[in-house]
Amino acid sequence: MEHAIIIAGSVIAAGLIFCGAAIGAGVGDGSVCGKAVEGIARQPEAKGTILVNMFISVALVESMPFIVLVFALILLYSNPFLK
Repeated sequence: MEHAIIIAGSVIAAGLIFCGAAIGAGVGDGSVCGKAVEGIARQPEAKGTILVNMFISVALVESMPFIVLVFALILLYSNPFLK
C-alpha cells in the first residue's frame, strides 16, 4: 500500500514541477519579448542588438523546462524512496 502512495506522490510532484516550469517559461518569454518590443519601439536603430539579446534570453529561459523535465523523470523512474 505504501508503495502505491509513494508512486502516486511522485507522479503528482513531477506534474506540479513541470507545470511550474512551463508557467515560469511562459511568463519569462512574455516578459523578455515585451521588453524587446518596447526597446525596439524606443530605439529602432538598435533593433539588431536588441533582437540578438532577446533570442539569447529566450533560449536560456526555454532551457528551464527541459532541465526540469530531466528532474521529473529522475523523480519518477529512479525514486530513492522506492527500495
